[in-house]
Amino acid sequence: MRNIKILFTLLGIFVSLNIYAQFSPAQDLVDAKIYQSFKEIHRGSELKLAVKAVIEETWHINSDKPNEEYLIASELTIDGESPFTLKHIQFPKAKELSFSFSDQPVSVFEGEILVGAIVQTPAEIDPGNYMIPVSFTYQACNDVTCMPPQTITMDVNISVVDFSKQISELNSEIFSEMDLAYTETKIDDDEDSLAGTLESSGLIISLFIVFLGGLALNLTPCVYPLIPITIGYFGGQTEGRTGKLFVLGLFYVLGMALTYSVVGVITSLSGAVFGSLLQNPIVIIGIAAVFVALSLSMFGLYEFKLPDSLVAKAGGARGGVFGAFFMGLTMGIVAAPCIGPFVIGLVTFVAAKGDPVYGFLMFFFLAVGLGFPYLFLALFSGKIKNLPRAGFWMEAVKKIFGFILIGMALYFLGPLLPKDITEYLLPVYGIAIALYLLFIDKVANDIKGFRIFKIVFSIIVIAISAYSLVPGSKQSVNWSKYSEEAYQTALDNNQKILIDFYADWCIPCKELDALTFSDKAVIEKASEFAAFKVDMTKSMSDETERIRKKFNIIGMPTVLIFDTDGVEVERITGFVNAEEFLKMLNTVN
Repeated sequence: MRNIKILFTLLGIFVSLNIYAQFSPAQDLVDAKIYQSFKEIHRGSELKLAVKAVIEETWHINSDKPNEEYLIASELTIDGESPFTLKHIQFPKAKELSFSFSDQPVSVFEGEILVGAIVQTPAEIDPGNYMIPVSFTYQACNDVTCMPPQTITMDVNISVVDFSKQISELNSEIFSEMDLAYTETKIDDDEDSLAGTLESSGLIISLFIVFLGGLALNLTPCVYPLIPITIGYFGGQTEGRTGKLFVLGLFYVLGMALTYSVVGVITSLSGAVFGSLLQNPIVIIGIAAVFVALSLSMFGLYEFKLPDSLVAKAGGARGGVFGAFFMGLTMGIVAAPCIGPFVIGLVTFVAAKGDPVYGFLMFFFLAVGLGFPYLFLALFSGKIKNLPRAGFWMEAVKKIFGFILIGMALYFLGPLLPKDITEYLLPVYGIAIALYLLFIDKVANDIKGFRIFKIVFSIIVIAISAYSLVPGSKQSVNWSKYSEEAYQTALDNNQKILIDFYADWCIPCKELDALTFSDKAVIEKASEFAAFKVDMTKSMSDETERIRKKFNIIGMPTVLIFDTDGVEVERITGFVNAEEFLKMLNTVN
């Protein structure tokens, strides 16, 4: 029965097409204009296009996926003889309308629409002026009948110029209305990726997945400093009941949640790099100062809480909920260097959505997951203080944590110091502190268990620090400093390409260097690639920002692998071991 209905519908459309083809100017039903992001472009780079189509009132055109096989879908194409190719096409959100000729709603466009596309410039193309023939094909219909399919051809004139020439962006107001973020990893189509998982899940399930991801982030090294800070702070707030400690812990978590929620909103509005604040020297110095200030609290110089008068005016108590909330605000930044693939995926997904409320919710639940264990740490710190002689040895533990916090401050300041100093700063500091704990500090030495712990801890610190001072003979991949000329030469020579985006403040970057890129099998295989490193430690310059945008870099570390055709086949956004990395290299043709 359905087949008969479709047959009669097609016959009706066929008759209508003949009538309207004779008496109606179909091409006037849609007015289209094309915009381009650049007038001049470099070889191997991308060009954004936007087609603004205005559809006549009472008419619509079929969407790119109209839900019925016999309907003509809207399509954007480039002449097959053109050297330029379409990498990605983005149609707007369609409307679902019901018609008598279809058993299901038909997906259509109405009114004014914007269709976006990314065009790839060939890497081997010669400099000069080119014309890109872009065709927009559509079928216009009203509630009764359909017109013949029409094609509007628009020419895009572009000049391919040398890399030495600076280019400027055009039509930014048009492209600001669209999100054409795209990488060869095909984030939107990969059901195994975080973005694919969230896209296919409902809001409640998505928030739960993000919450679990926040819990998992507690396993990253950058979160470790939060543990001594939490124990040290809440350990000094144990005069009240357990319920009071829980409230303090709750405000601590809410502070962290607010920090990440702001990140989510900013990301959804701008798509900015998460953690890019750590590339600003003022922010780096500020974070280091926070670590030093907190370490002074560990040494007993002061108790971290707002003045009692301010707390009392705000209706608080001596417990310091505002202090806990402020600490949470600050500590949310500490985990930024360990951004990890999960958070990069979430940033990419939220930026693509462009919904501030959605971004707020996603990052709020990420932070709640990250901070959830600290509710129990707050309660645990109170229980520790109730143990026999807890106050005595707890002071010694807090002092060790204070030294660790100063070490973290030195670590964050490292990118601002000369590399010759940075290489020796932490090892020398580690040895000095370990010797102090062994021979000068006598606090709680009469407690046998703690004394053994302090001796073992100090010996381990000395061993690691001394090993770090030994001149490195460890081999690594034969990296070259990235430049547009070297990258383009590798493309022209059809070489496989490996690019490592790193930052001095990025702990997973150091893990990749120490454990993955130093593996003999990896080094041997990587010799088949043109290997480049891009230093994103201070990415405030125009050149570094241009490279970041060109490769769509969201955070560090990011490792890109290209095949001989210059196509990105792998995008690594976190630490992977040598075995996994070698498997990826082996699959590249």
